[in-house]
Amino acid sequence: MPKNILIIEDNEVNRKLVEVILTKSGYAVLSATDAEEGISLARREHPDLILMDIHLPGMDGLSATRILKGEPSTMDIPIIALTALAMKGDEERSLEAGCDDYIDKPIRHQSLVDAVVRLLKTGGKTHA
Repeated sequence: MPKNILIIEDNEVNRKLVEVILTKSGYAVLSATDAEEGISLARREHPDLILMDIHLPGMDGLSATRILKGEPSTMDIPIIALTALAMKGDEERSLEAGCDDYIDKPIRHQSLVDAVVRLLKTGGKTHA
């Protein structure tokens, strides 16, 4: 049975790219276009991993991560932060919010797959 990965990404091009990469790598993919929809899907479907865009309309990805990591039913789901605006301190803020890893955009196919495999294997934090 393939692992389920939830992509929370408002940019359709980025979302489709990640979906194609993950599907071709053998994963089942769920997707949401905003934080509220993503939180709802995570609660209902309990994916094996979440890819969380940081800059979402309405609630941002870090706030959504804090919510998911604060709930017993979703706190153990590894979350990878995705951001196009890689500014100094973004990675630290993402990890402090509860993300288990951080990938900047543009998405590089092998980096994404490597991070997903690593987190699914370890079940969480890849940074100290």
